[in-house]
Amino acid sequence: MRQAASIVCIGGANVDRKARLLTPFRLGTSHPVATTQTAGGVARNIAENLGRLAQPVSLVSTVGDDRDGQWLIDVTSRYVDSRHIVRTSKANTGTYTAVLDERGEMVLALADMVIYDTVGKEWMKQRWPELGPISAVVLDTNFSSNAIQWTIEQCRRERLPLCVVTVSVPKVKRLPADLSGVTWLITNEAEAKALAEDDGRSVSEAMEALVRLGVENVVVTRGANGVAYATKQGETGAIAAPKVEATDATGAGDAFAAGFLYGVLGGHTVEDACRFGMSSASLTLQTAETVHSALNEHLLQAAYARYFREGGTK
Repeated sequence: MRQAASIVCIGGANVDRKARLLTPFRLGTSHPVATTQTAGGVARNIAENLGRLAQPVSLVSTVGDDRDGQWLIDVTSRYVDSRHIVRTSKANTGTYTAVLDERGEMVLALADMVIYDTVGKEWMKQRWPELGPISAVVLDTNFSSNAIQWTIEQCRRERLPLCVVTVSVPKVKRLPADLSGVTWLITNEAEAKALAEDDGRSVSEAMEALVRLGVENVVVTRGANGVAYATKQGETGAIAAPKVEATDATGAGDAFAAGFLYGVLGGHTVEDACRFGMSSASLTLQTAETVHSALNEHLLQAAYARYFREGGTK
């Protein structure tokens, strides 16, 4: 029986620890908090969201040869093909520690990602032949510059649909100057402007600059201000965000990316795929979880209908 082609997610798999403040934040003093631990990492989160949406998906990442690493593999394997998660004794499993205010917005985040320095071009080249048939690739910016550049070039050579999802402003600098071969770039406003190398640009100017660098479709998430997009064909647009009561913003961007991919790989336009992304992000925003534990296709379709069809945001 021929193996089904899968969406291959490449990048971070971390342990996320969240400390939510129970009183308003003040510098220079201790705070009472409620702490939780969840599986995280941009590529890993996107992969789990896609798996929960019944998409065949696999994850290429690395974790430490430690208890955190085994726990991450066990949790991820429920929804994702985890055979390509490589364990290493060279570093600890990546950790991301977020401090959230009493409204669930991030005050501070601390990332121990030394483990990704062990991933270079040769590491990627070694993994690639093992991946089997690929329907699309999702690449975050956690790995080294040469691993990222090699993956983009390989997708371009093989004409594979590629979605690049940025992780942070410093890590956008790991992307090459030539972004030809990037089918979809999902980024936030600050990261888009950093990648366009001009903080003073408007979002539309930054998107135009990114299209000139070779990206076919740019999608910029703007939190409560919604989403903007631009395509190589000259289409541009902005969509207002559904009004929801946010519990915790962590993971909402990854949920957006998964919902967007669910839409665009399912044959929807970029504009409509953005609506699926925003529906997915809205569901996650309303939970304290990094990945919504009840997410499935039915829930996403229902959210899409509620927010964008039944008199919701147009």
